[in-house]
Amino acid sequence: MRVVGALGIWTGDRELDGARTLTWREGRIAGDGERGPVDEELDATGCIVTPGLVNAHHHLLQSAFRSLPGAHHVPMRRWLQTMAAAYRRVGVDPELVSAAASVGLAESLSCGVTTVADHHLTWPAAGDHLALAGSTLEAARALGARLVFVRGSAGDDPERAAAEAEELVGALGVGPGGVSADGMVQLAVGPAGVHSDRRETFELLGQVAARFGLRRRTQANEQVDVRVARARYRRRPLALLEEWGWLAPDVTVAHLCRITAEEIRRLAASGASATHAPGCDLPAGWGIAPFGALLEHGVTVGLGTSGGGSNDAGHLLADARLAVQVAPLARPAGETVTARVALAAATRGSALGLGRSELGTLEQGGAADLCCWDLTGVADAGVSDRLAGLLWASPGRRPRHVVVAGRVVVRDYVVTSGDETELAQRLNRLISSKGA
Repeated sequence: MRVVGALGIWTGDRELDGARTLTWREGRIAGDGERGPVDEELDATGCIVTPGLVNAHHHLLQSAFRSLPGAHHVPMRRWLQTMAAAYRRVGVDPELVSAAASVGLAESLSCGVTTVADHHLTWPAAGDHLALAGSTLEAARALGARLVFVRGSAGDDPERAAAEAEELVGALGVGPGGVSADGMVQLAVGPAGVHSDRRETFELLGQVAARFGLRRRTQANEQVDVRVARARYRRRPLALLEEWGWLAPDVTVAHLCRITAEEIRRLAASGASATHAPGCDLPAGWGIAPFGALLEHGVTVGLGTSGGGSNDAGHLLADARLAVQVAPLARPAGETVTARVALAAATRGSALGLGRSELGTLEQGGAADLCCWDLTGVADAGVSDRLAGLLWASPGRRPRHVVVAGRVVVRDYVVTSGDETELAQRLNRLISSKGA
């Protein structure tokens, strides 16, 4: 298959001057020497082509709990209580998980996100963990999105969390590195943070990760995390993570609000990567991660939206724009964060944090995950720098076409793999029937 008529192509590493076509075969970007007929052409007239965005931190279940009363403009402690009450009231089961994941993933695709890392933290004591995880997997398969499913923990029994994570290796059909043979599914593990999980949980999940080559992911330095770490351990969260073996090259740490200069140096020396989620942390006043300073110290930084309960949206490009706008306010500030830097974080940075070098790039051999962004409307009139204008010129921008693993999943702004209206109605009916 081939994209034709593009205004330009950005591979994630470089801009291809004058390039108007891009070809892929068997789900991989083809090189200049791989010539031959193609079965279909995708019209990208007036568009700039980029790699598909990689959302490195989402909570798909929260797509069912957006704009809850009491969840905005409150301290994180109160937000957690509000969300927990909502989960209890509605009841988290495979049906709800499926409906919420379908909505969140369809929204992601429509916004140009081709890979979603879902940090699933809610595991009812009487629930079927395989059914809950399977519901998310089935939703991703049906819609054609790449899924990184993170078996999280938020105060779960450590042995139960580890045992269930090990079971998921076989249930999700993943192999070396926790990735399925077709590359569409990946399994990772991750406690919510030192505020919710003790050392034993981190250690046991770390052992599962080491046994199966899984990536590890956690969260640090949000309000509650800092407060609990100080009260319970008289330490800062990152110091605990380092002590517990969770600052390492296979670990990605999300949020990192108000991280200190010394902590940045510690993170950089460990080889761990970071995920910036400004659309979650900023509106509630939970803090700002120093995006530029992290990059300046050599930390790989990706971008994530976090969940609908805090962000209310899964629009990663909008959050990349926000990251550029607020970067100068962070202390320590670090180097200037440009639109290109933020785009690189939302593609290559996020992918590398997942251990997936084939994602977030349109260089030869990279995965055929891409977006075609139409620049012919009034929002882009007068824009001199088209690539920078992707972020600056239109906060609500959505791609005209989206391709995942060589398959067109959004064509002319319409999700082809599922009816958005039906998915929304299904979730709304389900929530209503549960008395929420």
